[in-house]
Amino acid sequence: MTFAPPGSGNPRGPYAPSRERARFSSEFMSALLRDFRQGGPAAIAKVRKYQPAAYMKICALMIPKEMKLEHYSDGIKAMTDEQLDQALDALRDLLARREAAANVIEGSAEPVALPAPEAQSPEATPEPTRKHKTNRLMREADTAVGPQECKPSRR
Repeated sequence: MTFAPPGSGNPRGPYAPSRERARFSSEFMSALLRDFRQGGPAAIAKVRKYQPAAYMKICALMIPKEMKLEHYSDGIKAMTDEQLDQALDALRDLLARREAAANVIEGSAEPVALPAPEAQSPEATPEPTRKHKTNRLMREADTAVGPQECKPSRR
């Protein structure tokens, strides 16, 4: 007995929990999309401003881990002398156009004496105040300089 390609072979159709799971998944994605359209860009901007490490971690997770690159070993070796001459002429023309379009400002700068900074005692420098409570996720996040040790909590 052969089955049609789109069918599962079950005369009653696909298994019921599969349909429920598919419907839930599509409804969830629709609700998530509606919510993101309302507040997503603002939430991303808030994370970027107040939690830059988490923002960078999210950005890094969005980049694919593996990229398929094809290396052409023939490259320049496969080009004829005429093609090489054309490529060199095109590069020279491009460099000449860039040089002509460059905004070059000629002149000289005169040194300006800046006043010396006033010596301040460490006690005179105020401690910056925190606007928000520290975020546990950010305290424990691995950053470019490595994990930081945090103070034990008072319980």
